[in-house]
Amino acid sequence: MILIAASTKDLASVNIARQVLTNYPFKPIKKGVYTAEVSGRKVELVMLDEELVYAQNVAELYPLIDLIIFISRHSSLSGTPTLSVHTPGNLGNADLGGTPKKVSIAPANAMKSALSTMAKLAEEKDLNYKVCYECTHHGPSLDIPAMFAELGSTPKEWEDIKAAEVVAHAAMKTVEDFGQKVSKTVLGIGGPHYNEKFTKMALEGDIAFGHIIPKYAISQIDETVLRQCSEKTLEKVEFAVLDWKGIKGEDKPYIVEMLEKIGLKFQKT
Repeated sequence: MILIAASTKDLASVNIARQVLTNYPFKPIKKGVYTAEVSGRKVELVMLDEELVYAQNVAELYPLIDLIIFISRHSSLSGTPTLSVHTPGNLGNADLGGTPKKVSIAPANAMKSALSTMAKLAEEKDLNYKVCYECTHHGPSLDIPAMFAELGSTPKEWEDIKAAEVVAHAAMKTVEDFGQKVSKTVLGIGGPHYNEKFTKMALEGDIAFGHIIPKYAISQIDETVLRQCSEKTLEKVEFAVLDWKGIKGEDKPYIVEMLEKIGLKFQKT
């Protein structure tokens, strides 16, 4: 089963969920829970009464989940209109939900499907939104494949029904494609929180990113966390892609040494 999780405490999440229910044949099961069959697979949409970053117990409430898609708002100080995807989990401290130094399982091809759909529809609808990967950050930290599909970055965008519809279609295209499309899966390291290089590589080539470790987090991680980012990816990670200019000089030998210790090849970009 695939679970789409929304939050009643999140305006963007509510608007995205409404677009899913408006455009796809979901039927109510009980208050706040809807079901549909998509491409022969059972899908449920649930409205949670908590912020999604704190939904640490969702897997216990819904066992046998193949994938969970959190549809959520995105916030940033820049206020840039953004459509983004990422895997939840904490590379270091658990400042916003989840467990310290524990990441969720990254569904690389599912995230690529959502990213590609966002880019395509944003262009078709002439929406002035940045489409991008975000790095792995915030809770929950789950032992199941999990991803966020987000709409941001201010209340103005959270209320944008056209943009909410794009995220809804991206989530459902991810459901339809799940388990079918297989691009080369990699681990991304370096660069900013929103890595445009990695986004471009995924949108233009046959490559899908699982976990992404940004420049600011490299000095905080250790070999155990790095190994976890490689192993807690739904598909086999073939190598790491290093945003070489986006890594501090003092961190370059450190990350290369750790990659060699865990036996993961790497390429510089």
